[in-house]
Amino acid sequence: METSQTRSSESTSKDLSELLKEATKEVHEQAENTPFMKNFQKGQVSLQEFKLVTASLYYIYSALEEEIERNKDNPVYAPVYFPAELHRKAALEKDLEYFYGSNWREQIPCPEATQKYVERLHYVGQKHPELLVAHAYTRYLGDLSGGQVLKKIAQKALQLPSTGEGLAFFTFDGVSNATKFKQLYRSRMNALEMDLATKERVLEEAKKAFLLNIQVFKALQELVSKGQENGHPVQPKAELRARNVNKPYEHGPAPGKESERTNRRHTDMMPITPLVRWILALGFLATTVAVGLFAM
Repeated sequence: METSQTRSSESTSKDLSELLKEATKEVHEQAENTPFMKNFQKGQVSLQEFKLVTASLYYIYSALEEEIERNKDNPVYAPVYFPAELHRKAALEKDLEYFYGSNWREQIPCPEATQKYVERLHYVGQKHPELLVAHAYTRYLGDLSGGQVLKKIAQKALQLPSTGEGLAFFTFDGVSNATKFKQLYRSRMNALEMDLATKERVLEEAKKAFLLNIQVFKALQELVSKGQENGHPVQPKAELRARNVNKPYEHGPAPGKESERTNRRHTDMMPITPLVRWILALGFLATTVAVGLFAM
């Protein structure tokens, strides 16, 4: 029978990266064994859901990177500060402009669940920066690992240009060798000075990051379900657009005309039911994190 003393001994002897992988193993297995993983491998993904997920990721990474910049000189985060190699906000801005046009900021929605994720990131960055590494590790290395596989699938399924437009999020120009970089990142993270209690809090925060991610997917599912009633495409309501998403310290925080190229691609997609489309889109992002973590 495992005791608290045994767990403490293991936490003391093992590296943080190894502990994080073990702590999130159950969530990873749940994602890996769901039908959407196999469906996505078939290339069945809708452009509209892809766009909505990209919008939520923009808010999430904007908050994460704002807090990373705030703590870039803080010893609890400084060793894993790699903005040129990892930061995704600028890449997401390129993708959103490609999908929505130059006025994309006026169009993209921010569901309540996404706002809660954003608020949690600000809370951690400003009140408990020692936990910020849990969010950075979960997101960045997941994207760097599993995201590269999904990039090729999305490019083919969504009929995106071979030159990479719409997929900047998955392109890490600052990382020439992903395997070596991940080794460097893990070694830097494992060298962070933290006591046992802090290490255990980091593990719990990593689990929370997964849960927040799942809640974002559920909220987007509701948005898609409402927008797809009677076969109409998603039309985010005005109140779901960007709205005070940078408000800190809280734990439970009519699009314009699309470009011709986006509309053309949308009409070319395989006709599948709204529910199936959403399951596949949810699988896309869940798998990005889950596959990435397990590959690290």
